[in-house]
Amino acid sequence: MHKRLAILGSTGSIGTQTLDIVSRYPDLFSVEALTAGNNIDLLILQAKLFRPKQVVIGNDSHYLRLREELAGLPIEVLSGAEAVEAVVIRSNIDTVVAAMVGFAGLRPTAAAVAAGKEVALANKETLVVAGEMITDYASRSGSRLIPIDSEHSAVMQCLNGEPAGSVEKIILTGSGGPFRTTPAEKLPEVTPEMALRHPNWTMGAKITIDSATLMNKGLEVIEAHWLFGLPAGKIEVLIHPQSVIHSLVQFTDGSVKAQLGIPDMRLPIIYALTYPERVFTDIPRPVLSDVASLTFEKPDTTRFRNLTLAREAIAKGGNMPCALNAANEIAVESFLKKKIRFTDIAATVEHVLEHTLFNKEASPDVYFETDSRSRSLAKEFISKEEKK
Repeated sequence: MHKRLAILGSTGSIGTQTLDIVSRYPDLFSVEALTAGNNIDLLILQAKLFRPKQVVIGNDSHYLRLREELAGLPIEVLSGAEAVEAVVIRSNIDTVVAAMVGFAGLRPTAAAVAAGKEVALANKETLVVAGEMITDYASRSGSRLIPIDSEHSAVMQCLNGEPAGSVEKIILTGSGGPFRTTPAEKLPEVTPEMALRHPNWTMGAKITIDSATLMNKGLEVIEAHWLFGLPAGKIEVLIHPQSVIHSLVQFTDGSVKAQLGIPDMRLPIIYALTYPERVFTDIPRPVLSDVASLTFEKPDTTRFRNLTLAREAIAKGGNMPCALNAANEIAVESFLKKKIRFTDIAATVEHVLEHTLFNKEASPDVYFETDSRSRSLAKEFISKEEKK
């Protein structure tokens, strides 16, 4: 079952955890290519340790240093977005781990899918932005999309062995983030430092903020729609503060299956990389007798409007989820830089959706034009809010 991997976004949270898994299972995996955007220091260390055939730095300004640091090693050093796309389709790659953050991951992930590669998908934005296009590419090329998101991995595990047409609904769980019980009047006072303290999971900054605003659940609803071919109306979200049950599937006979585990992203990563097999790991097991209770509640879409906005976007379809994603990326970035308040994230997304011209065509040109226009709209809105 040895797989040759290309890891897109190797210096991020998912990328580094994937490399940790590779180091533990050298008989199962080898690293053929590593790519990163700007973290040149960590990329150099990773390249020297894992000795991939290709290393790509997205930021061209780091290319010379990367080449100098890796001189004398049998590693091809490349730079730029086009190089990332070119690497993923090479014949020495079996599986592409798509761990780049945000819209930037669309082009290389689409290239890998079109080339028929197996894709372990952590970049949910690819399906949010271009789900129709990506699933069409996969049906044509035979590419297999395996989710790394813990919720979608859980759904996939629950669906194994079940007959087609037997699913009544999917139930995605979420911790509710650090502000699950925070009164609405206190949310404008939330700082980036507060929002980055997730109660259960250790993740990158962007996804941690998305979890705090519940946008992450909205994006996951859209992703699940494309991964599992179920209407968004049959994809439910429940808040589960303990993060023990990662998702559930309800079937037409009334039964419900759930997947449980500790909140550790290495679990869905290794499941994606070894599917359909399972391997022994030393990851701690959940001790259910130590869990005082497992509780569930409906999400509060009054305090956290992003989940509703995401549902509205996928209901409209076309380029609207693309606009949603672009606006959210700009808003989260601005919040992290303390340019806007926590509550302005949803306000920014709503403004962009209201001012986006609908286009139902599923094409790269439409997605890139929508992304660019939506980012401009978001920046204009944020600039006006800063001046108030």
